[in-house]
Amino acid sequence: MQKWNLVFDLTRCTGCHNCTLSVQDEYVGNAFPGYAAPMPLRGARWVELRRRDRGAFPAVDVAFLFQACQHCDDPPCMRVARDGAVRKREDGIVIIDPEQARGQKQIVDACPYGAVHWNEELQLPQHWNFDAHLIDAGWRAPRPVQACPTAALRALKVTDEEMRNIAVVEGLVTLQADRGHGARLYYRHLSRFTHEFVAGTLVGVEGPHEVCVAGARATLLHNGARVGEATSDAFGDFRFDALPPGSGAYSLDITADGYRRRTIDFELAKSCWLGEVSLEPLHAESDRSPAHPL
Repeated sequence: MQKWNLVFDLTRCTGCHNCTLSVQDEYVGNAFPGYAAPMPLRGARWVELRRRDRGAFPAVDVAFLFQACQHCDDPPCMRVARDGAVRKREDGIVIIDPEQARGQKQIVDACPYGAVHWNEELQLPQHWNFDAHLIDAGWRAPRPVQACPTAALRALKVTDEEMRNIAVVEGLVTLQADRGHGARLYYRHLSRFTHEFVAGTLVGVEGPHEVCVAGARATLLHNGARVGEATSDAFGDFRFDALPPGSGAYSLDITADGYRRRTIDFELAKSCWLGEVSLEPLHAESDRSPAHPL
């Protein structure tokens, strides 16, 4: 059977918050019997974007993480709910019943993703229900997907086998995959939010002048093992991403036509720029550089 899934690509999101605003527009002040009671005007949002800044000038980037109900196949909230207050539909959508769930704050506490919110006024746990009332009315995608101007969000109604294949091909992952909740919200390029990068700029010393070194080959080593390779661009810039935070000692081996080989040792605590790395012409003397302080 085909079921709904959501895919969020971190490299496409610009943080415009159209997704969060569309959900507020749909639910604030509006009740949909059997689906949802009104969302509070203020307080926690059912759909939210978390922001993370990485690096330091001039190598800086920003990533956003879409947060909402994961519509788990084995929802922890459903296990603690009484009187059928939480149900899992055959199409994959999880519904918190706006009547049966009243007073059941344990449903909020059971969600490991922090995606269920307590409405103090209504004494009701609430979440984003994938706009199930619109889906049942024939909509081909929920409002956050339709509101996204960069296609960072995609809604897919496919079989589980098809979704597994899509996840492999596109490199999609889920949050807390090791805990077996069976989340149906998939992330592409999640490392932009969870991991670190290292970058630098290669300059060649040509007498009294320095020039950008394009096409240089940089090899990153960790504990003697090759982590990755990069080629400097027209500005001499190179970058390695998806490195585990606080992963310790690295070596960077740099070779470029017409320049002496150079190795830089550094410690990686968090995303950083190694600065301008000078390469000396083959006719000049060169020594192995000391560890780079970060």
